[in-house]
Amino acid sequence: MKILLTGAAGFIGSTTTLRLLARGDEVVGLDNMNDYYSVQLKRDRLARLTTHPNFRFVQMDVADREAMPKLFAQERFDRVIHLAAQAGVRYSLQNPHAYIDSNIVGFMNVLEGCRHAQVQHLVYASSSSVYGGNTRMPFSEHDSVDHPVSMYAATKKANELMAHTYSHLFDLPTTGLRFFTVYGPWGRPDMALFLFTKAILEGRPIDVFNHGQMQRDFTYVDDIVEGVIRVMDRVAAPNPDYVADTPDPGTSNGPFRVFNIGNHSPVPLLEYISTIEDALGLKAQKNMLPLQDGDVPATFADVDALRDWVGFTPATDIRTGIGHFVTWYRDYYRI
Repeated sequence: MKILLTGAAGFIGSTTTLRLLARGDEVVGLDNMNDYYSVQLKRDRLARLTTHPNFRFVQMDVADREAMPKLFAQERFDRVIHLAAQAGVRYSLQNPHAYIDSNIVGFMNVLEGCRHAQVQHLVYASSSSVYGGNTRMPFSEHDSVDHPVSMYAATKKANELMAHTYSHLFDLPTTGLRFFTVYGPWGRPDMALFLFTKAILEGRPIDVFNHGQMQRDFTYVDDIVEGVIRVMDRVAAPNPDYVADTPDPGTSNGPFRVFNIGNHSPVPLLEYISTIEDALGLKAQKNMLPLQDGDVPATFADVDALRDWVGFTPATDIRTGIGHFVTWYRDYYRI
C-alpha cells in the first residue's frame, strides 16, 4: 500500500515507518521538524529511513492549509497514519495556541485530504489524556470522556469528535488509538524515562511528582507499533449493535472506532524509577513534588476491545523495555 505517515521524524512515527517499509509498503513521511525538542534527534531518526527506496520525506506542517490538499491530490494515498501533533500535557498550559494550530487545524486538513482523495482508512493518534478527571479503572472506551484536565487532552478529544463527524457524513473509515505513556529507544526527551535516565547519569536529582504516588500504564513502543499496523490493516466499520438512544462512545453506526492501546498493567512510579536505577547501576536522588496542573494520578488501559478487534494486546514488561532504552541511550550518547 501507499501510506502517508505524519510525524515521521517522531518517536512513534519513525519506528512505525521502519516496520511498514520492512513489510513492503511505500511510505511518504511528513514532518515539520519543529524545535519543541532536539531537531538533531529527529534528523537521526529520519536517517534510519531515508536510505530505503520505498520512503520519501516531505517537510511540511499539517496546519498548512494550501500545501496539504495538494499533497493528497498528487499522491493518492491508500491509507493514512496521522501521528503528527503538538505533544505534551504541561506545555499545553504554557502555549495553548500551538495545540490549536497543530492538533485542531492540522487534523482538519488531514480529514479534508482523506475525504477528497477517497482514502480507504485513517488511523490517528489519540491519547489516554482524554480520560481526564475519570477515576474509574481501568479506563474503558465505553466510558464518557467529557472532563479533560489539559488543553492537550481537549484537542485529542476534539480529534475523536471531528473524526466521527467525517465518518458519519462522508463514510470515511477512521480509527483513533488512545496511547498510554509510550516509552522505548529513540523516545522523546521530554518524557519521564529520558529525563530520569539523563539526570541519574549526570548525578542530578530527578523531579518526582505527586510525591511518588503515581501509576502509569507504560507501553513499549514496539507494542504500540504492532497495534497501529494491525488496526490500519483492519478498516473501521459500523457497529451492528450500536443503539442511538444509549450511544457507545467507542463505536458508531458509521465506520468509526476508538481503541485504547496500553499495557493493561499500571506500574507505580517509584517502581519504574527503581527499574531505571537497576538498568543503570546507579541510584537516583529524588526531589519529591506535588501533583502538577493538568496531570492525573493514575492511568490504566482496558484493552479488551483492541484484543477482540485485531487479536493483539501489548505485553512487554518494564524491565525488558527499560533495558532496551538504556542500551540505546548509552549507545546514542556514547556513554
